[in-house]
Amino acid sequence: MTDNIFNRINVEVKRTYYSFDRYKSQSTFVLLYHDKDLTSQELGKFVRISDKFVQIDDNHFFINFVFTCQENAFKASQNLLLYLDNKFKNTSTCIALDNFDTTKTTKMVINRLEQILKETKKHSYGRIEDEDILNELL
Repeated sequence: MTDNIFNRINVEVKRTYYSFDRYKSQSTFVLLYHDKDLTSQELGKFVRISDKFVQIDDNHFFINFVFTCQENAFKASQNLLLYLDNKFKNTSTCIALDNFDTTKTTKMVINRLEQILKETKKHSYGRIEDEDILNELL
């Protein structure tokens, strides 16, 4: 991940933490893996206009489901998978969600999402997982 992309994600995480501290509005951070060519414009058609996302590389997007608790973000992720599966006629997309915790640094958020995504691709029957998949590693 380039410094520029990390800085963009860092700003998004800090903005989200500020909104939570000020307005008590939770959000959910997500890491999306997609192995086909997916542009930001295409992804933008499948998420709400209020959601924020940053393309990390050709296959990964950091998504912030703004004003969305983890339970609702899971449902939004299911819908996103459905849209992508139908568009690309492919079921390789995986999504990692992590619990919202304002004490985590941006680096911690990214590392946990990457770890959840890695385990999701390796061990999961489902293609959407949260931090619970990490419990299986213990």
